Amino acid sequence: MAEAVLSRPEGLVPYPVAYELMHELAGRRLRQEIPDTLILLQHPPVYTAGRRWDRTHLRWTEEAMRAAGAEFHVVDRGGSVTFHGPGQLVGYSIIDLGPTPDVVGYVRKLEEVVMAASADAGIPGLSRNPINSGVWAGDRKVCAVGVRVARARVTLHGFALNCTTDLSWYDAIVPCGLAEQGVTSLTRLAGREVAVEEMDPLVIGRFARVFELDFGSDGAVARFATAGAATAR
Repeated sequence: MAEAVLSRPEGLVPYPVAYELMHELAGRRLRQEIPDTLILLQHPPVYTAGRRWDRTHLRWTEEAMRAAGAEFHVVDRGGSVTFHGPGQLVGYSIIDLGPTPDVVGYVRKLEEVVMAASADAGIPGLSRNPINSGVWAGDRKVCAVGVRVARARVTLHGFALNCTTDLSWYDAIVPCGLAEQGVTSLTRLAGREVAVEEMDPLVIGRFARVFELDFGSDGAVARFATAGAATAR
């Protein structure tokens, strides 16, 4: 297994801080200054719009979102509009896919990580959608996946797994631009509270196996000497 870095900032990390950090780390990965890296965190309420977003995917105005306590950001990942917030485990993976990247295969691996980790938590039966990315329970998405590949090689962004997420935040948008599908959470599917703290080690373990990475036997957390990382702590 290849050595890799795990970063788990504490608390709720503002989205612009995480966005700046992942782009900095992707640049460093492209220059071979750091190994593959997984960042796991939670955000305060924020809506992000990817490259395929459309204003018809917003049910609330941006002003109404801000009044409710959420930010809105247009970002450089694929997909449309989604929500991040407390109770959601967000994973940003900075992975070098090599000179001939298989982006679809990479997305399938992210989905595999989440499905397997959820099964480890006693929530089996999650699946892929034949058309849309992410992890699904029937016609309801429990985990969104949206990525970007920098210079056709290194990945940014990743996945957002609803654990105890307040799903009413999704009332403001058409999640991922899919009007006919809904969203759900692991807590709702399990009929018990499935917290981020429960899923965090399960996701780490499955990510290490699927991507054949070694985060270190002591589970050490990397601390990056950047202003963004310092703020995230």
